[in-house]
Amino acid sequence: MPAYPETFDHMINAWNERDPERIRGHLDRALSDDVEFCDPQHHTHGIDEFEAMVRQFRTDLPDAVCARTSGMDAHHHLYRYAWSVSVGDEVLVPGFDVAAVDSAGRVCRVDGFFGPLPEPTS
Repeated sequence: MPAYPETFDHMINAWNERDPERIRGHLDRALSDDVEFCDPQHHTHGIDEFEAMVRQFRTDLPDAVCARTSGMDAHHHLYRYAWSVSVGDEVLVPGFDVAAVDSAGRVCRVDGFFGPLPEPTS
């Protein structure tokens, strides 16, 4: 399995940063300039749009804490892991991401999913 890229720590630190002026510093250490982010509520291109999304998240949920809640599985520059957004003891949103890193180890794409996987249908 590939080594765990520190860029993932910087990315989650951006989501948890309370000082809006420090968010970009975390993102500059974590993301490629042309990062793409896609989840059920957002589709952003580039570090500026990613930063705007994180700033809006911090405005909307100032007390929220984002945490990785699983280990990380990896192959071919792709990583998957579970996460949650919580306020106090209440989990607001559980989910998982599949993220890709570039040759420098910077996150270049994140595809996020909310909630558990659905049950199979017959």
